[in-house]
Amino acid sequence: MDGPVRPRLASLSDFRFGAAATETIEDALLHLAQQNEQAVQEAAGRRGSFRGTRIVEFVFLLSEQWCLEKSVSYQAVEILERFMVKQAENICRQATIQLRDKTEPKNWRALKEQLFNKFILRLMSCVQLASKLSFHYKIISNITVLNFLQALGYLHTKEELLESELDVLKSLNFQINLPTPLAYVEILLEVLGYNGCLVPTTQLHATCLALLDLVYLLHEPIYESLLRASIENSTPSQLQGEKFVSVKDDFMLLAVGIIAASVFIQNRECWSQVVGHLQSITGITLESITALSYTILTHSVGANTPGPQQPIPPHLAARALRAAASSNT
Repeated sequence: MDGPVRPRLASLSDFRFGAAATETIEDALLHLAQQNEQAVQEAAGRRGSFRGTRIVEFVFLLSEQWCLEKSVSYQAVEILERFMVKQAENICRQATIQLRDKTEPKNWRALKEQLFNKFILRLMSCVQLASKLSFHYKIISNITVLNFLQALGYLHTKEELLESELDVLKSLNFQINLPTPLAYVEILLEVLGYNGCLVPTTQLHATCLALLDLVYLLHEPIYESLLRASIENSTPSQLQGEKFVSVKDDFMLLAVGIIAASVFIQNRECWSQVVGHLQSITGITLESITALSYTILTHSVGANTPGPQQPIPPHLAARALRAAASSNT
């Protein structure tokens, strides 16, 4: 007898571009731009990252297993990142206060172990919360989460699961419904469609999703390459790395880079036109769009390994893309 029917994954054919009114798209783009500017400002000076490849891969595979739409995967990674950074900041803040007040320090190894032991539970809570943000599609139940944790050897009660969700929400002041890079990609594709983009938006959307997955999985290597390219130095200083943190949270920049790289893969003849549109829509310079799209392409179709490479100045990256595009015209 056949097993239970598995819920259907969201198909790319479910997406419909060009259905929204122009005014709605303009308002949505403006709202996203404002949110992006605020996020970039808040990211300045923040340290730490919990976007390791194995963590992101775990979230992606789990979302696929539970048939969650793509936006849930990205949202879960973003919630987890912000929550874990908050936890690390709180530990450092406690240490600073105790050093200042000369009080007896806590056992930091014990705190670290506690954070580590609860990490899988926290991750599951972030995935579950992200699924609830897309409640119109599919919500992951407590029973499903508890059974999965038990299969991994983690025994938790329903109360512990609920407390974990509440801990995540309180730590982030209940502010978890923030746009992911996918939202920026899709709104920009809508605008490009209205502007007469020669590459079909649905076809371009599929390639954008694949490249966005890649950027999430290779987040650190890609942005390390971009940093080296931007400063034209293979060994950036700690200060340069700290100043570059806000670039990693610039989802508008990431979206234009993803779209530009996707267009280059789909139809190189249209690359210059589309990048010109993206520059006009977002105000992001051609050099920035080119540098990021070149880096994404290098780590996807243009390099065998994501290891350290020679620094690539943005103007050379632009020249390389233009030369490849012109050779196909």
